[in-house]
Amino acid sequence: MHPFHFAKSKPNHPAYIMGNSGETVTFKQLEDRSNQIAHLFREHDINPGDTIAIFAENSARYFEIAWAAQRSGLYYVCISSRLTAPEVQYIVEDSGSKVLIASASLSSVAVEVNAITELEAYWSIDGEIATYQKLEELAAKKPTTPISDEMMGTDMLYSSGTTGRPKGIRPALELGMPIDEPSVLVQLAQLLAKAQGDDMVYLSPAPLYHAAPLRWCMSFTRMGATLVIMEKFDPEKYLQLVEKYKVTHTQLVPTMFVKMLKLPEEVRTKYDVSSLRAAIHAAAPCPIPVKEQMIEWWGPVIEEYYAGSEGNGMTWINSEQWLHHKGSVGLPVMGELHICDEEGNELPVGEAGTIYYSGTTPPNYHNDPEKTKGALNPKHADWSTLGDVGRVDKDGFLYLTDRKAFMIISGGVNIYPQEAENVLITHPKVADVAVIGVPNDEFGEEVKAVVQPAEGIPTDEALKEELLEFCRSKLAKIKCPKTVDFDPALPRHPTGKLYKRLVRDRYWGKSDSTIV
Repeated sequence: MHPFHFAKSKPNHPAYIMGNSGETVTFKQLEDRSNQIAHLFREHDINPGDTIAIFAENSARYFEIAWAAQRSGLYYVCISSRLTAPEVQYIVEDSGSKVLIASASLSSVAVEVNAITELEAYWSIDGEIATYQKLEELAAKKPTTPISDEMMGTDMLYSSGTTGRPKGIRPALELGMPIDEPSVLVQLAQLLAKAQGDDMVYLSPAPLYHAAPLRWCMSFTRMGATLVIMEKFDPEKYLQLVEKYKVTHTQLVPTMFVKMLKLPEEVRTKYDVSSLRAAIHAAAPCPIPVKEQMIEWWGPVIEEYYAGSEGNGMTWINSEQWLHHKGSVGLPVMGELHICDEEGNELPVGEAGTIYYSGTTPPNYHNDPEKTKGALNPKHADWSTLGDVGRVDKDGFLYLTDRKAFMIISGGVNIYPQEAENVLITHPKVADVAVIGVPNDEFGEEVKAVVQPAEGIPTDEALKEELLEFCRSKLAKIKCPKTVDFDPALPRHPTGKLYKRLVRDRYWGKSDSTIV
């Protein structure tokens, strides 16, 4: 499957629609424009196995570039639009990118990147950038027919940087593969997410430079679905788009659920969401009360998976399974699960340890052999981990505990902050929360909650005590924060990932964290 098939069978059908502007690109237009950009790559000596970088906000041009790279045998690096010039410089140089394609809305950073790098070309989209050539004008002069040496390329994405400088995940690229080679993610979507039929409409509310939105969007395009792309997530606008376009499939993160659930009831209930067949979520554990409310509201269409950009394994759980295994992220659908101790020994059912996958390709972190080696099990070189901690129950369902890096050790006791976060986020006066370990002279660390209050809520001692009591009423006291601080806006990525390291570093005297 590939969009070129649909350019022939339904050329005037929308391949994607921009949520705010309404700009529509048909399958025929996507085919022609991606072919033109592919010709432009070859003209600039960008050949199979080479790398290009995209530094852009969500745009109608994004997929034209990505599909051009995919059909040219290239690696395409999608860079966060939130980065500074030195951070973009690091990624384009580390990845070996030959060209940087930037959106005009990011011109101030793009110009600075041009001044401190020496790439072979710099192209702009959606407007002008000083010192850049306009991609649309360059590509418009090229043929709309396929290049002579078409072959499949792939993305090269960088880790989120929550635990250090981001690292590129560079999968093996077998040159000469057909561009419509079967996709594992497509197969999983068809099997597990009801991705069937000619009427599919897929709504994407997140930045396209992130792995999940990019890959799910391109997978649904492979199946002939129409994409609806939100330029930026807004909870009510999301519901409006579901109703307007009769959206059948979507992918979200738990913080988006929380924001929709905290809309006034009269706003939430006035939109028709009955067209949804599968609402897929991932990226972070979903608090049990939040997911219960979503299933009650939308019905048994909530699908969840656990995986990483590395692609070394995946679990999946549907609504019916989850209601019998609340809190689980599912059964393995790619790779075999192993829960191991620090020495790499497999642990009994029910015990928490590091999550490993076997039977899959271990991650390859570009230019970082130590990180690549560190992802492997000490006793089984073909078992790999993303660094998460979890347990499995007697039925084989996986439950995430937290990331190992965020575990709090207080007086020799291991505390996983996700539990307290899952409780506190359900409090009506809390908009967002991070639970972290902070220095304590006697115990080494103690548990603290940093809370972003809901709009209009006063931040006083009474609220602190109310939140502490709320947590203690639902969790053992040792798992609950001892203190609460307030923050008007926690550092959370648009994809929903909380930059907990940045919050934690405030209390440990560090300031070298990188946001991606």
